[in-house]
Amino acid sequence: MARHLTRRTLLTSSALLAGGMLSGCGREFHKSETVRKILGSAENANFAVQRALGDRMQLAREYDEADISPDFQGNGTTNPATAEYDAMAANGFADWRLELTGLFTRPQAFSMAQLRAMPQRTQITRHDCVEGWSAIGKWTGVPLKLLLDKAGLEKSANYLVFHCADRLSGVRYYESIDLIDAYHPQTIMAHRLNDAEVPVKNGAPLRLRVERQLGYKHAKYVQQIEAVESLGNMYGGKGGYWEDVGNYAWYAGI
Repeated sequence: MARHLTRRTLLTSSALLAGGMLSGCGREFHKSETVRKILGSAENANFAVQRALGDRMQLAREYDEADISPDFQGNGTTNPATAEYDAMAANGFADWRLELTGLFTRPQAFSMAQLRAMPQRTQITRHDCVEGWSAIGKWTGVPLKLLLDKAGLEKSANYLVFHCADRLSGVRYYESIDLIDAYHPQTIMAHRLNDAEVPVKNGAPLRLRVERQLGYKHAKYVQQIEAVESLGNMYGGKGGYWEDVGNYAWYAGI
């Protein structure tokens, strides 16, 4: 991942941004092989530009109760439908565990009861899907920073990988973010949506909310957070299920 901003990088990325190449809307747009190649070659440049020019801790817009969408639609997997998941759902997810593994000095495992008992953050934000739809929802959950502080990141950790309960084409779904987004105040592990437990279609019992990124980065059904130095050895090596199959870029900042 690019870390240094050069004049060439700035000009390349600015041109792409000005042309709307990274708008994240439209299923047909992202199906184009040519467009995917352009996005892939420009990904490092745009990551560097957005990180260099923007305030890393800038908050996403938060809305009022009156703005909440009547229905927050499900997308992608709307039910993992495995025997293990169905059994946990039937038991109210009392046996669900969120494990923090990998490059932590104090690896942790939290039950849903423990997560609910921790300090919470509630935020009303807009979810922007790469397919072109949006919805506003009220999310409540544990700030990810709090969990990371409890587990203690090793100095070599650079990314967090979110392993999920659902599978696509036999592959366990996963996503990843860097530590800048991980420590953002609006990045939470959400267990409530609109003052009720998160519905199955929206990722019950626990999903990532990383409000400065597009919807596909908001991993659902999260069971494990793994701290790693590099994404290169994870699954297909590009940092997420959809990134591995070539649909979307790893960095989806908005």
